Amino acid sequence: MQRNHAGTTRSDAAIAALREALGADVVSAPPEFGSRQVADWSGTPAVQPVALVRPRTTDEVATALRICHQHRQPVVTQGGMTGHAGGACVLNDEIALSLERMNGVVEIDPVSATMTVLAGTPLQVVQEAADQAGFMFALDLGARGSCTIGGNISTNAGGNRVIRYGMMRDQVLDVEAVLADGSVIGGERKMIKNNTGYDLRNLLAGSEGTLAVITRAVLRLRAKPRAVSTAWCGMPGYEAVTTLLGRAQERLPAGVSAFEVMWPSYCNFIRARMPELRVPLAGDHAYYVLLESCGADPERQAAAFEEFLADMLEAGVIADAAIAQSESDAAAFWAIRDAPGEYPRLIPGRISFDISFAVAQAGEAAQRCDERLRARWPQATILVYGHLGDGNLHVVVQEPGWTAETIGEVQRVVYELTAEMSGSVSAEHGIGEEKLKVLPLSRSPAELAAMKAIKLALDPYNLLNPGKVIAA
Repeated sequence: MQRNHAGTTRSDAAIAALREALGADVVSAPPEFGSRQVADWSGTPAVQPVALVRPRTTDEVATALRICHQHRQPVVTQGGMTGHAGGACVLNDEIALSLERMNGVVEIDPVSATMTVLAGTPLQVVQEAADQAGFMFALDLGARGSCTIGGNISTNAGGNRVIRYGMMRDQVLDVEAVLADGSVIGGERKMIKNNTGYDLRNLLAGSEGTLAVITRAVLRLRAKPRAVSTAWCGMPGYEAVTTLLGRAQERLPAGVSAFEVMWPSYCNFIRARMPELRVPLAGDHAYYVLLESCGADPERQAAAFEEFLADMLEAGVIADAAIAQSESDAAAFWAIRDAPGEYPRLIPGRISFDISFAVAQAGEAAQRCDERLRARWPQATILVYGHLGDGNLHVVVQEPGWTAETIGEVQRVVYELTAEMSGSVSAEHGIGEEKLKVLPLSRSPAELAAMKAIKLALDPYNLLNPGKVIAA
């Protein structure tokens, strides 16, 4: 921390200027915000910010960043703190900029099928507002009650419905954001087609707060499904899993809205640790698939869904299946898949991986990963599951008493395999600080140089979320 001749630090001067411009209600010091959460769900070590800024408007965000830019004061933007890569963690002498007060739905335009929201609005609030307006907001993930729209865009969140609706960037038509120097870009454009040069909206999606602070967004709404069919399927092998996916996409009138695959290791672990969850099928299977199809014709949807599953059973593609007969049945199926929300209680000290491969390779990748890990750590708990319709695997590894050195070795095994199979070290959780060193396994030197050039152009003093996504 740099001090001047009067003994004050750069941060002291920045905080004083921020307080003068925005007031103590917006800018608070550590004694005033006390034991506030400073780390996200990744477990990345974090320190207390030198100050907490909680703006209420875009103008206040712009003022805060302009002052921080003048004083060369680093800033970390924070949303719901549910990230898995350390992207929202304060690492050094940084100010935390929380968007928690910028919370709410600004407008719903039913003709354009859009919703304009402030960046601090929780995902679940957006989902419920869309539902009340007769629409659906397509993004869905387990942290829906805590994660925020700004964080969802910044990390380009994935979740359960990517196979049909795409990632978070596919749900966004425009963003308003504040650059490092306090300049405001973007607005409230509601067009699906907007071919006017570089797409700054898509550039900011996935930038994890390193290029700008997103303050509001125009979201794309979808027609609300009038019929949702859900099945829990026991599968005889991985080839049957991919066959089911292809045939479901081809034959189901409404297509596939979710295709979640769980390995026995995951299901057996959840059954043992959470006996209150209802098990849809008796017996054991090589794989389990949670299949969902959303459509507009309830009668035709249900009949087509049941006929399709009957055909798959007769053909031997499916070994057994249970169809949800009610919303509560479907919720019970999803409760098993959403159980990772209980990981802090069920499997403390875990090492989690969010990796992706071509769908055709995902089964082999999971098998090779399990074999290599068990060869080194035969007593470890290893869980595998994922959004297989988009090639995303989640691998969770834990063994009591692991040292930091061992954790590094486990990560090396998984990430080296990912690189060997031309996979991605981060499918949907971002890079943050946690995956900064392994990013070169999935990005070429030329790609990293291009990313660094973009960062330098928009944030020349490296003030926005330094030490995240791209090395300085």
